[in-house]
Amino acid sequence: MDDQNKNLILATVLSFVVLMGWFFLFPPQETPQTETPAAEQTADSAGDSVAPAPPGVQDGVAAQRVDAAAAAVADAARIEIDTPSLTGSISLAGGRIDELSLRNYRETLDPDSPLVNLLSPVGKPKAYYALYGWAPGGSLDFDQVPGATTPWQQESGGTLAPGKPVTLAWDNGNGLIFRRTISVDDKFMFSVTQSVENTTDTAQRLAPYGLVARHGEPDTKKFFILHEGVVRMSDGALEEIKYAKMPDLEVVPREQAPAEVIDVTNSGWIGFTDKYWMTTLIPAQGESFSSVAKYIPSADIYQTEARLPTVTVEPGQTQEVTTQLFAGAKEWETIRDYQAAGVDRFIDSIDWGWFFFLTKPIFWLLHHLHAIIGNMGWSIIVLTMILKVLLFPLAYKSYASMAKMKELQPEMEKIKERAGDDRMKMQQEMMALYKKEKVNPAAGCLPILLQIPIFFSLYKVIFVTLELRHAAWIGWIRDLSAPDPSSILNLFGLLPWGVPEAGSIFAILSLGVLPILLGISMWLQQKLNPAPADPTQQMIFAWMPWVFMFMLGNFASGLVLYWITNNSLTFIQQYTIMRRHGYKPDIFGNIKDGFKFLKRKKKDAE
Repeated sequence: MDDQNKNLILATVLSFVVLMGWFFLFPPQETPQTETPAAEQTADSAGDSVAPAPPGVQDGVAAQRVDAAAAAVADAARIEIDTPSLTGSISLAGGRIDELSLRNYRETLDPDSPLVNLLSPVGKPKAYYALYGWAPGGSLDFDQVPGATTPWQQESGGTLAPGKPVTLAWDNGNGLIFRRTISVDDKFMFSVTQSVENTTDTAQRLAPYGLVARHGEPDTKKFFILHEGVVRMSDGALEEIKYAKMPDLEVVPREQAPAEVIDVTNSGWIGFTDKYWMTTLIPAQGESFSSVAKYIPSADIYQTEARLPTVTVEPGQTQEVTTQLFAGAKEWETIRDYQAAGVDRFIDSIDWGWFFFLTKPIFWLLHHLHAIIGNMGWSIIVLTMILKVLLFPLAYKSYASMAKMKELQPEMEKIKERAGDDRMKMQQEMMALYKKEKVNPAAGCLPILLQIPIFFSLYKVIFVTLELRHAAWIGWIRDLSAPDPSSILNLFGLLPWGVPEAGSIFAILSLGVLPILLGISMWLQQKLNPAPADPTQQMIFAWMPWVFMFMLGNFASGLVLYWITNNSLTFIQQYTIMRRHGYKPDIFGNIKDGFKFLKRKKKDAE
C-alpha cells in the first residue's frame, strides 16, 4: 500500500474521530427560548373532502386568544387519568388531553426525583397537548362545532383507566349533539371516538381532525446523531423534520403559515418525538387523511395534524370516527406490539439512523441478551463477543497479514536506511518486498474499516434507545447511557471533593476508570500492528490511543464498555494468531523501539 493510500485511510479514520469528538465536546449552542404565551386556534370552513386544520393565529388577535384559552383551561373541571403507566388529566375545556406524566420514569436516578412530564396545559411554560375537534362545512359556522375551548360535559364514566372509558358530550343548541369517547390501555395508547348526532331536518357536512401542539421550541439535545421534532409515516415513507427546520418550510397560503401537507391514501401517522418520548396521532389504518406539519410564527407554535375526510350526516343519523393517540415512552417492545396490532411501521418511530440495517439487528440481539442475562452491561459484553465471532473469518486474514508484516519489519528498516531521502526508491523496494513475500499491507486496514460502522451503530443504539437509559452495570456505573462518573482528579472518590461539571474543560481531563482502561486497551492492541513506514504516521498512530481516551472519555459508559471489550478480544485474537504464524510479539520491546526512534529523531535534528 503506497503512501497516498495510507494517507487516505489515515485521513478517513482521523476525520471520523475528530467529527465524533467535536460534535460531542462542542455541540451546537442552544438558543435561549423566551416564554411565548400559549395561543389557541379555531377551525375555518371545511372543504369538500378533507378538513382544514386551525389556521395560524394572526398577530393582532394572538394575545386575546391566548388569554381566553388559558382562562378557560384554568377554570375548567378535569377528568383524572390513572393507569399503570400514566397519570394526568383531561380538561373539559376543549376536551383536550393536556396533562400527562409517565409513572415508570423519573427525571434522574434519584428515586424521589419527579416523574417525567410529557404533556402540559396551555398557560403553562412549554405547553404541549393533544386536541380534537370538527371543522364546519356547508351552512355550519364555527360556533356550531366543538373547538379549542368548547365546554364539554362528562356524560359517563369516572376516572379514565384501562377498561374504563369516559364519554364527553356537547349540544350546540342547533340540533347537533357531539360526543367524544376516550379509552386508554395499560401502556400509552389512547383511543378517541368522535361522533355527531344530527337531530335537524337537513343534512350537515363537517370534518373531524386531531392535532398535537407544542408552544415554543422544546429543550432538545441538539446533537447531530439524534432526531427530535416531527416524525411521520405516509404510505410507507418515513419523514423527519427537526424543530429548527420547521420555520423554513414553504408558506402555504391556505395554512397561513410555513407548512408541509401530505395526502395519505392508505395508512400513516404523525407526531412529535423526543429522545425517549413521543406523542403521535394515528388515524385508522387503511383510511385516507391529510398529514400536516406546520409552524405558526406569530404564536411560536409547532403543530402536527391529522385531518380526516368530510362526512355527511343525514337527518336522524349519527356519524363517528375513531383515531388513536400514542403518548408515552418509546419502549421497543411496546411499540413493536402496537405495530403488530396494525400501526404501519411504527417501530421506525425509534431513531435508528442511517445504519438502520445494523442498528435494528444489534438492538434486537442486545434486547434479547438482556432478557436472558438481566444486566445490560454484561449483555453489551456478550454482544461484543458475538460480533467478534461473526467477524472473525474476515479478520483472520488481516491478523495473519499483520504477523507477516511484523516479521518483515527488519527488512523494511534496512530498505529505509538504504533509500535515505529517496522516497521513490524506498516505495519501489517496499513493493518488491511485498510481492516477493506475498503480503498485502492493505489487509491490516480491514479490522478498522469493519469496526467503524459497527461502532457508530452501537453508539446510536446506546444513545437513542430508552432501554439503556438509567441501566446499571456494576458498582459505580449506574447509568450506561451516561459517562463514567468516576474521576482521576479525586482519585476515583478517595479524595473529598467532587468531579468537575459536565461541559467544563476540567471535565475533559477528568478521566474515569473506563476511559483509562480504554486507552490502555487501544495501546496494547496498537503494539501488535506493524508500524507505518512514514515517521510522521508513526508519531500520529502512537498518540491515537491517548487521543481516543480523552475524546471518548465523556461518551456513554455502555459505548466505552463495548470498545474496551472489543479491543481486549481483538488483542487476544491477534496475539494468538501471530504466535501461530511464528511471530512472537514483544509488547514492551516495542516501547524500547519507540524510545530509540525518538532518540534518533533528536540526533537527526541536532
